[in-house]
Amino acid sequence: MTIEWRYTVEQDLGILSVSGYLGPDAAHRFTGAVGWALARGTGPVIVDLTELRSWSAEGQLAIADAARRLAEGGRCLELAAIPADGSLVPDVDCPPMRVHSSLAAALADHGVRREGAQEGKAVRSAGRQD
Repeated sequence: MTIEWRYTVEQDLGILSVSGYLGPDAAHRFTGAVGWALARGTGPVIVDLTELRSWSAEGQLAIADAARRLAEGGRCLELAAIPADGSLVPDVDCPPMRVHSSLAAALADHGVRREGAQEGKAVRSAGRQD
C-alpha cells in the first residue's frame, strides 16, 4: 500500500495532504508531490498528516529531504498532525520544521480560518496504488 496526496493552495501557502502509509514504496510518490508543490507556489508548505496511518524510517527521511528541497527554494515545510507515535527525528542537516497539533492549528498560525481552507483550490490529486 502507498499514499494518496492532494495539494491545495490557500492564500499564501500550500497544503499537501497525505493519507495512507508513508513507507519505502511511497517515499518516491511523496517526493513527487513535494516537487509538484515546489513548482506551484512561493509560501510555506504545510504537510497535513491527519489521514496518514503511519510512516517508516524511509518516509521520515523523505519528509526531511522535502524540508531541505523547500529550504533551497526559499520556502519552509511545516507539519500538521504527525502520527501518534510522534517519532519524527530529522537528521542534523534538516532545516527546522514547525510541528502543529492539527491542520486547524497550522492554519490559525497563518491567519487562515479552517472553513476557508476547505474551499481552497485543489490543483492535483494522486490516487492510491495497492
